[in-house]
Amino acid sequence: MKPQSIFLCLLLPVAAFAQNYPAMNEADMQKMMQQMEKMQACMEKVDQAKLQALGKRSQQMEAEIRSLCASGKRDEAQQKAIAFGREVADDASMNAMMKCTEGMRSMMPEMSFKGLAEDARDQHICDHL
Repeated sequence: MKPQSIFLCLLLPVAAFAQNYPAMNEADMQKMMQQMEKMQACMEKVDQAKLQALGKRSQQMEAEIRSLCASGKRDEAQQKAIAFGREVADDASMNAMMKCTEGMRSMMPEMSFKGLAEDARDQHICDHL
């Protein structure tokens, strides 16, 4: 399966939500589908090999962090998680992918994730694995 197809599959719940969302009319739904097509075209330009490598590294990092948490090394696990989060945030491929999804995020402003980042600051990575 192409990586672009994977991203489209990830957005299927958004489309299902839109169908059941009372404020979403036919024109809004059409606009959202156009945004999905734009996003897919944009994603085709993103270096998929680098995204896959980042995904593999994420899995390795998760295993390492789980191991640290299991062995009681919570501070070390937290520091690794923060460092990896910064690495991901600085990754050019990830930033390109995020830019591709900007149009979709603006389609549903009511689905705000405001406050999640602030809430996460007071939580420990080991408490979420």
